Amino acid sequence: MTEPSLPVRPHVGVGVVIFKGEEVLLIKRGKEPRKGEWSLPGGAQELGETTADTAHREVMEETGLTIRLGEIVDVVNVVQENAVGRIAYHYVIIDYVAEFLEGTAVAMDDAVDVKWVGYTKILTLGLWSETTRIIQKAWKIRGLTR
Repeated sequence: MTEPSLPVRPHVGVGVVIFKGEEVLLIKRGKEPRKGEWSLPGGAQELGETTADTAHREVMEETGLTIRLGEIVDVVNVVQENAVGRIAYHYVIIDYVAEFLEGTAVAMDDAVDVKWVGYTKILTLGLWSETTRIIQKAWKIRGLTR
């Protein structure tokens, strides 16, 4: 049996906290990692693409929305070891805050569902702790302290 190939470098991903009024858009992931969980729209950066371009493209591909991109909220490193202690994957996720501009949120591409969620509901969804932290930080950046 052949062991799956292990990464030789980190992979860059981009996530986007999209606000529409006082709600944030979440997508239900259709692929691993975290398949079936609610998360932020986003995905892998392509060669030659800026992270801002990645944010706009991934939001459009997954949700059909046009956004006004704001500042970087934070950078998250996700490193997972395999059973023998070797690095199985390493993602560097650059998270932005954004404002909804136009469109109707529809689950497309890697997303199997989408929904707009208010702040108090976000805390009850059992999101990955880093997703919750990023949303809370974006909320403060936007000036909506909680």
